Amino acid sequence: MSVDIREGSLEAPVRHAIEWKQADYYDQEDLSSELERVFDICHGCRRCVSLCNAFPTLFDLVDESDTLEVDGVDKEDYRKVVDHCYLCDLCYMTKCPYVPPHEWNVDFPHLMLRAKTVNFQQGKTKWRDRALTSTRTVGKLAGIPVVAQVVNAANKSRPLRKLLEKTAGIHADAPLPEFHSRSLRKRVKGRRAASLTAEAAGRTTGKVALFVTCYCDRNTPRVAEDLIAVFEYNGIPVTLADKEACCGMPKLELGDLEAVERAKNVNVPQLAALVEQGWDIVAPIPSCVLMFKQELPLMFPDDEDVGRVRQAFYDPFEYLSLRRREGKLNTDFKHSLGKVVYHAPCHQRVQNIGLKTRDILALVPDTKIDVVERCSGHDGTYAVKAECHAIAAKICRPVVNKVKQAEADHYVSDCPMAGAQIENGMGEGYPEVAESVFSLLRSAYGL
Repeated sequence: MSVDIREGSLEAPVRHAIEWKQADYYDQEDLSSELERVFDICHGCRRCVSLCNAFPTLFDLVDESDTLEVDGVDKEDYRKVVDHCYLCDLCYMTKCPYVPPHEWNVDFPHLMLRAKTVNFQQGKTKWRDRALTSTRTVGKLAGIPVVAQVVNAANKSRPLRKLLEKTAGIHADAPLPEFHSRSLRKRVKGRRAASLTAEAAGRTTGKVALFVTCYCDRNTPRVAEDLIAVFEYNGIPVTLADKEACCGMPKLELGDLEAVERAKNVNVPQLAALVEQGWDIVAPIPSCVLMFKQELPLMFPDDEDVGRVRQAFYDPFEYLSLRRREGKLNTDFKHSLGKVVYHAPCHQRVQNIGLKTRDILALVPDTKIDVVERCSGHDGTYAVKAECHAIAAKICRPVVNKVKQAEADHYVSDCPMAGAQIENGMGEGYPEVAESVFSLLRSAYGL
């Protein structure tokens, strides 16, 4: 079975459903054979060498082998390639000429996902990685009032960070998020929606349910608060689901697909019920949006509620752009933003919605937007791992260089984690990254 994840586009590739419920998905011999087949195709092409470290790792293994071909690479070394893939999807969506419906049927990210899943099933996943991807549990524990203060202080202590690197493999120089005891959900407890009358326009119902996300709930609640303020200023009522689990993206990248299903079983019924009541859905983190738009539908292609949620899920600036098309966007801006360097993160780019954030920010008078479409190398957990941090910083370096050269008034990313990664690479003497694109837009509105 296959699912077209970009309906309505004549140039869309077809992406096959993830057959993770089938026994042969976990067959090691079959997996090794498929890895060798796809690696051989990649070796002969090499168009994706500049995207991430998975491809240079593969090509180095081939070039250092006795045969100078994939058949000369020890299959035990395949995992070195797999470990450097963080499922950004850029190779599939922007580079590879052999994606389905091409007969070679190359889906590199989902093959890496399969390998990660088999590794996880075989117990080869590190405890550190299991902990780092348990975002809601970590956030809940670290968000306890006294604990939050201790954790935040420890994350800023150089000696403790060095100790953490030695004991847990979390790099001492990697930016770690702040934890808030007063989470977003606590800040808006009991909230149903603003006293606004929803006005449908085009595809939009004019009222949205906010999927808060683990990161915005415990680490950057201000991001979600700014989003709510911007939407309500545009006459869009905002509500929250009664209950929310992690979107599942961190566990997907780990290969723990059963954990993804458990999260889906919490989130989808809640969100589907809101869709039934006429609510559209947005989330402030691109990876979470992508999870509901693409990965869950590919994992559960026959789940009707997953399909309903997917149809109603929007990137926030995609939503505002749809409203603008119908003349429903408030353009009464009070303040210019000056020169803004805007970083478009991978998981937003692969949604194929265009640069909607740029388009909305560019409406602010006397504002100039420079766009950077390069990976920041963060990937949620990849950049904090001791063995990957230097590689992630190297991947981010072209982004950092462009930001420095721009000499802008603000620089910002749709992904706050990518923003932190860029800020970490900037060093001293540069303005801090804007907390979010929503904070910039809120400022432009004078809210």
